[in-house]
Formats: sequence, structure tokens, C-alpha cells
Amino acid sequence: MDVWHQNYLPFDSVGLSALAASGPIILFFICLAVLRMKGHVAAALTLALSMLIAVAIFHMPLGMALASAFYGFFYGMWPIAWIIVATVFVYKVAVRSGQFDIIRSSITGLTDDRRLQMLLIGFSFGAFLEGAAGFGAPVAITAALLVGLGFNPLYAAGLCLIADTAPVAFGALGIPVIVAGQVSNLDPFSIGAMAGRQLPLMSVFLPFWLVFVMDGKKGLRETWPAALVAGGSFAVTQYLTSNFLGPELPDVASSIVSLVSLGLFLKMWQPKMAFAPAVSSGGAAAFSAGGAGVAGGFGGAGSPSPYSMSRIVRAWSPFLFLTATITVWGLGGFKALFGPKGLLAATTLSFHMPFIDRLIIRGAPVVATPTPLDVVFKLDLVAATGTGIFLAALIAIVFLRMPAKTALGTFAETIRELRRPILSIGLVLAFAFVENYSGMSVTMALLLAKTGSAYPLFAPLLGWLGVFLTGSDTSSNALFAALQATTAHQIGVSDILLVAANSTGGVAGKMISPQSIAVACAAVGLIGRESDLFRFTLKHSIGLAVIAGIITLSQAYWLTGMLVK
Repeated sequence: MDVWHQNYLPFDSVGLSALAASGPIILFFICLAVLRMKGHVAAALTLALSMLIAVAIFHMPLGMALASAFYGFFYGMWPIAWIIVATVFVYKVAVRSGQFDIIRSSITGLTDDRRLQMLLIGFSFGAFLEGAAGFGAPVAITAALLVGLGFNPLYAAGLCLIADTAPVAFGALGIPVIVAGQVSNLDPFSIGAMAGRQLPLMSVFLPFWLVFVMDGKKGLRETWPAALVAGGSFAVTQYLTSNFLGPELPDVASSIVSLVSLGLFLKMWQPKMAFAPAVSSGGAAAFSAGGAGVAGGFGGAGSPSPYSMSRIVRAWSPFLFLTATITVWGLGGFKALFGPKGLLAATTLSFHMPFIDRLIIRGAPVVATPTPLDVVFKLDLVAATGTGIFLAALIAIVFLRMPAKTALGTFAETIRELRRPILSIGLVLAFAFVENYSGMSVTMALLLAKTGSAYPLFAPLLGWLGVFLTGSDTSSNALFAALQATTAHQIGVSDILLVAANSTGGVAGKMISPQSIAVACAAVGLIGRESDLFRFTLKHSIGLAVIAGIITLSQAYWLTGMLVK
């Protein structure tokens, strides 16, 4: 089959070309934010339009467009959907085995304030899961835990998506930063260090933002000490580890320090009035007012748990096993077992995608010389993060002595409940892959690059766009890091800064990525409510992206002492 060179400018005008390329994204926004369609319907319509534009305007061969869509759909099934199925299964094992009441008691024993529970689970614990696993597992796990504590499902999902902003750039043991270095030919350590001089400014602010979303100015007045401990300890550790140890450890170290610091602080301090409002089973309304007061100042806490420490540890065992397995699955030595010469290499099956593997040529300005794209689908049966999570569920089933019949029924129920979200994830990835392999995503990036000296303000928006399309900061960096470096040289600013900005801006796009929205809805039982969740997170995503742009612009021209030399 003949090769095909990506065509970034089907029209003489960059603006017109970018407008055509953005058509599917505009449609998707309208379907969810205005028309409030169900996720899988919006994704199907967007996929159809993306293929039409790719073929008719960008002159992508129809066979390649179809192959790109199929590749994206399969990638949505594995590893993404597999992660979600395994994660929800772990949660259901904890519930069906009768352990969740004890889990709830152990958390409320530390604090019965909803705002502080969000900081503990959504922010600190979620960041640990992002650092160890990523790919949707953090939001699925933390949102499900919060719903089990009595949170409104929509707010649990939305707040956890917002909370997942801080750790995304260093997620999965620093893989996004490492990939950014590979494609831009820059030192990953330097890129991580630069990101570590941007993200802490957002990390220290994020817990305050979460509290404000939940309870407005009143919440900030009542809980600012705890928000400062959670965000401040995370931000300081994030800066130190990224600048002195490398990009692999910031999330894991920062989250542990934040979790321990906040937990110890809450042993000594509680707000004067606990925020424990009545919540409904669904809907888009905010938490209603109300809640019982508890002793404030130093020494106050929630009601002590009536369970022994051994009972509490046993109840938490599914999530402890999950933490252990995803940590092992993320270690370099374990990953090496599945490499070309590894002992378990045979468990990874590779399929060269017909019609597109090395037949699509990426050209300037994305790469210096025309480069064929390797398109290989990997069915990593054991190495996939989802398999590690599923193993945690099996260990928990044995440890908790859950009857085999109950366990099988629970897994079957999980599959049944997730059928529609899995379809949504597959369709979303199909449309994203058509956008990427047709070159349309690059066309939109070229329009932003035309902003000249103002470009540092828009550089994070490019990362934001990449994460929206792919659901992954790693994929966004693979797509746009080289373009960021090239544009930096053209306008005379730090290339390390703009490549890092691609990651720091990308974190804001995670909460509105269709993939993330589908995952979060699946985890909390809001199947078909993707539009509500999208509308909830959109304004927060745009706000954080603008903040990242202002930080990058300031560092490019005025706060140059913050740059990595």
C-alpha cells in the first residue's frame, strides 16, 4: 500500500485549516455541554464527523481513517477499559464482602467533615494512585470511595477529576516527562525540574479550590489550615523531588508526605463545624447545607471508630493490595520482565496495524525530517496495569474468604454495568486517534504557534488540547513536545520551559477528557450522565489552563530566574 504524508494545511489559510480540524471537537463540546447527549452518542457523532473531515478535507485515505478508528477503539478496550473493569471490581469486592462499613468508620473516625475527607482521599490518596498507576484508575478508585462515604455521585466524580490535576504531569512514575524528553531531544531531568517550578504553584492552590467548590468562602475560612497542610506539604515535596531526584518520584513522595501530614494534623485540629450535609443519590445540585457540629480547635475529631486496628486493616485490604500491585507493576525492574529479552516477554502480543503501520508519514514542523509512524497494538496480558489491579481483587477475595460464587457474580455484575461506559471509551479513543493520525491535531497546534511572542501564554493550551484528545499527558507530550521545542527556538524563549508547559497545561485537560469523563461516570454509577459531569468540570479546566498559561508567560519574559538553565 502507498504511503501517505500528513497534510497539515488543506487550505492556504492556517486559520481555515484549523477551523476545519477543530470541527469534531466543537461538535463534541456542543453535544455534551449544550445538547446534553449521552457520552456514547456524542462520541459516535464526533467520530463520524472526524472521519468525514479527515477524508474529504485532509485527504486521508479512507482505509487509513477506518484503521485509525479501529486502532483507537481497540486501545480503548485494552488497556483503558480493562483498568476500569478491574478497578470497579476491587471496589465491589470491598462492598460485597461487607468491609465498606468498617472503611467508612475508619475515615469518619479521623474526620467526619466532607471537605477534609475530599482532601484526604481525592487529593492526597488520589495523587499516590496517579503516581503509581495513572490511566484513569485514581479517579475511579477515589470517586467510588467517596460515594461509599455518602458523597453525591456527580460531585464525587467531578471533585476527584479536579483533584487529579496536580499529579498528572509526573504520573505513572514520571512517564509523561520521560516521553517529552525523548521526542524533543531534551534532558528529561531538566524538563521535570522545570515542571517542578510550575506545578507546585498550582498544587498548593488546588486544595483551597476544592474546598471553595464544595463550600464557598465559608469553607475556606473554616478549613484553610488543613488545605494549607495538604497542598503546602505536597507542593514543597513536589518541588524538591523534581529538582533534585528526577521525574520518577514526585507524585509518590509528595502524596505520601501530604497524606501523612494531613492525617497527623487532623489528629490535633478539626474545624469548628463539620461539613456533613445531606446528599442525594444523584443530580447536579450542590451539597445542601447542614450538618452536625463537632468540637473545634486542637483535639477535635470525628467519632472514634468502634473497630480494632486489625479489623480496619482487614477492611482496607483490597485497596492495600491494589496499592501494592500497581506499585510493583510500575517498577522498572518489573517492566523489564516484559521487554524483548525478558522472562515474560511471551505474554505481550504485538500486532502491526494494517493500512497505517509505517504508512503514515509525519513531517515538518512536528519533526525535522519526514518520519513514518510505528502503529503497533500491544496486548500486554500480564504487563497491563489492569491485570495488576485484577490480581489485587483476586488476592482480596482469598484473603477475605469471599465465596467463589459471590466473587464470580460480582465480576459479572461489573461487566454488565460497564458495558455502555466501555463503548463510550472505545468511541472516544477512536475519534481521538483519527484526529491524531490524520494530522488534524497538529493543524490546530500550528494556529497557536502563529501567536508569536505571546505564544508562551498559549503553550499550555496545546498540552491541554493534547490531553483532551488522548486522555493522557504522556500521549500529549508524544504528540506536541517536539513542536513546542521548535516554536521556542523560533520565538527565542527557553525550549525546556515550553516543553514542560506542555505537561503542566495538559494536567488541566485531564478533567474534561472524554476518556476521563467516561471512566468517572462508570465508577460512580452515572452511566449516561457524561454531559452533566462535563459541564461541571469544564469551567475548572479552562481556569487552570489559563493559570498555567500566565505562569509560563511570566517565566518566559519576567521571572526568568525560575528557568532551568
